[in-house]
Amino acid sequence: MVFSSALFLLYFFPIFFLVYYSIPFSLKNIFLLLVSVLFFTWGAPVFTIVALSSILVDFFIVRQLFHSSGKQKKLLLFISVFFNLALLAYFKYANFFVDNISQFASVWGASGISGWTKVILPVGISFFTFKKISYCFDVYRNTHAPFTKITDYALFILLFPELVAGPIVRFNEIADQITDRRDQETIDNKLLGLFRFIIGLSKKVLIANVLGAEVTKIFDSNIIELSTPIAWLGILAYTFQIYFDFSGYSDMAIGLAKMMGFTFPENFDNPYTSQSITEFWRRWHITLGRWMRDYLYIPLGGNKKSTFRSYLNLIIVFFLSGLWHGASWNFVIWGCFHGFFLIADRVFLLKFYSKIGKIPSIIITFFIVMLGWVLFRTDDLSDARDYFYKLFCFDFSPNKFYFLNDFFVLLILAFVFSFAGIAKPFVRLQQTILFDHYSNKKTIVLGVFYFVLLFISVSSIIGSGFNPFIYYRF
Repeated sequence: MVFSSALFLLYFFPIFFLVYYSIPFSLKNIFLLLVSVLFFTWGAPVFTIVALSSILVDFFIVRQLFHSSGKQKKLLLFISVFFNLALLAYFKYANFFVDNISQFASVWGASGISGWTKVILPVGISFFTFKKISYCFDVYRNTHAPFTKITDYALFILLFPELVAGPIVRFNEIADQITDRRDQETIDNKLLGLFRFIIGLSKKVLIANVLGAEVTKIFDSNIIELSTPIAWLGILAYTFQIYFDFSGYSDMAIGLAKMMGFTFPENFDNPYTSQSITEFWRRWHITLGRWMRDYLYIPLGGNKKSTFRSYLNLIIVFFLSGLWHGASWNFVIWGCFHGFFLIADRVFLLKFYSKIGKIPSIIITFFIVMLGWVLFRTDDLSDARDYFYKLFCFDFSPNKFYFLNDFFVLLILAFVFSFAGIAKPFVRLQQTILFDHYSNKKTIVLGVFYFVLLFISVSSIIGSGFNPFIYYRF
């Protein structure tokens, strides 16, 4: 169940909050847990028993880890991490590895693996696993004591606003809010949360979906027959589609959480205004970047050893980041592509950017990011190769595509909203809208505006059958 569906907006959302606000605080966590289990079961019914069983096992392993020391503590850490990564590897990557082994065997004339039944990918398993690992590491590092109630731990793992696509909320960031958040369940937070949810819904439905319909038309056609201008138009539109789709979902998750008294970390900060790939990863999917840094890059040694070792660590991190995004060589190469430019930043690009100035640096960085999205959007390496060829082959054959005017209008709006963060007044306005508490007058004025946006968004969802969610499969 995605947040931008009619089922969620017209039934789940109002019924959930009507009950949630009506019951005493002592029952809210239990109710929220039951709803989160229902939400998870809706997307992955076969995996529910496995998920709940793994939560039970992990809870007792980490509790024992908290009361251990020395080698026993390290052993329990290893068992917990291995257990969770093994689950992730099986459900997300088993098909990928079997397919590759079979292809490799066929090259040498051997038969592939027979009798293999395709494993179904459970919704949100990557985010599910990352939260469990953060819980284990935060307890191991004595950052925070573990939960005393298994229901609190289960709620932390299955909390439905961030279950499907994040933000990746770490244990130490939300532990105290799980146990007591009464002081955060204020009228102001409920209104801010609702408004934030509507902003995210509008970004997803009114911008990402409209762009996505035309992107699908281009990428689903015969790539070899695309002209160069259409190929560039397709990847430009996808570059904005994925941003407004994913950031819109993050806004909806943050808004829903705020309405319940939770404070989730921000996940995007005008990423297309970045002046380097290094800065881009501080602004794009912020919670993933921080997770990779603290739970992978630093444990590998970070940049404390030799220069070569720090570069190797970056490649390892982004190789795994690419693999985390999907069981495909396209994603692996996409991750290495970004890792390469992070190393290039350190070697010479940051010095080069400092000499050419802000705007040229933003343009170059945006161009690099856009090329990377080709790997992200195409289905396999042969399609990616063909698409790159069409981008640079200077084929100006007649255009066979017909685009509606609203596509070009929204493409321009997406461009404006994506790069408006270059201007400080827009950043201040963004800060005011997203984070500042509203006066009564501002609440009324903006409330009318948000209600109109909500009405248009819901009408668009009901009237259209096209409502994809890019990160749903990760």
